[in-house]
Amino acid sequence: MRKEWLEKDYYATLGVSKDASEKEIKKAFRKLAREFHPDNNPNDAVAEARFKEINEAYEILSDPEERKEYDHVREVGYFVGDPGGHQQYVRVEDLFGGAGAPGSAAGGGFQDLFGGLGDLFGQGSRRQQPRPRAGRDLQTDLSLTFHEALAGVTKTVNVNGRKVKVKVPQGITDGAKVRVAGKGEPGTNGGPAGDLYARIHVSPHPVFGRSGKRDLTLTVPVTFTEAALGAVVEVPTLDGTTKIRIPAGTQSGTTMRVRGKGVTTPKGTGDLLVTIQVTVPKDLSPEQREMLEAFKDARTDDNPREHLGV
Repeated sequence: MRKEWLEKDYYATLGVSKDASEKEIKKAFRKLAREFHPDNNPNDAVAEARFKEINEAYEILSDPEERKEYDHVREVGYFVGDPGGHQQYVRVEDLFGGAGAPGSAAGGGFQDLFGGLGDLFGQGSRRQQPRPRAGRDLQTDLSLTFHEALAGVTKTVNVNGRKVKVKVPQGITDGAKVRVAGKGEPGTNGGPAGDLYARIHVSPHPVFGRSGKRDLTLTVPVTFTEAALGAVVEVPTLDGTTKIRIPAGTQSGTTMRVRGKGVTTPKGTGDLLVTIQVTVPKDLSPEQREMLEAFKDARTDDNPREHLGV
């Protein structure tokens, strides 16, 4: 038995009552585990400690025998030590040899009492075998180029002097984590090793961006006349180029969707989101200025700020 059972209220840790059913305990554990999981709380030491407490509580309360023993320790709460310094839990009724009082037929008397204590503290006492413990999870950082992240790649990282291969899935995003099972710290007493979590850092692309897991983004400048009159323009894609049609009167900031030109992942291929940016010429020739002045004079009823009340 463990002394910390007297100090830790596992029911309170999971937020359930002492008479909660197995189903209620499992439901509470899953909810808290999702809330405090390291993947949802990166670099949060408090959440990580809470996650470990939740796992420890569920490990005990999900095992009927462990839960029964834990409840009994919490209810009676007696620990004694043998000559070897090993702590052992003792029930009061055990000290008196059974259900009856000392000296009674059922109880076995004081002879049974002291005989029982002799067994407890003598050579015949049983030692509690240490329970298997899982090793701690480890974290590392892994940098990828934009194209490596889109295509998927296998990289090798060094963890505590060991080389570990990390298989990065196709289309992974910046900040995501890849779990490598069993590559964390070794377990103790025959327990399983922990896991390795590789946090992904994706270098930016000079042209493309990401929107969600499968869509790419692209900003395309067009001239004033192309936006006003309409045009067909060529734009880059991951595997070459494609042409898009700019409708007449397209406003700056308009986003157009090119189907099937995004990121390919195991769940499908996304789209290319093209945002139109209307450029304004900086240097006008006298002839160009004259033409624009004539255009302005012809648009006497054109007031783009009318909705502002000015």
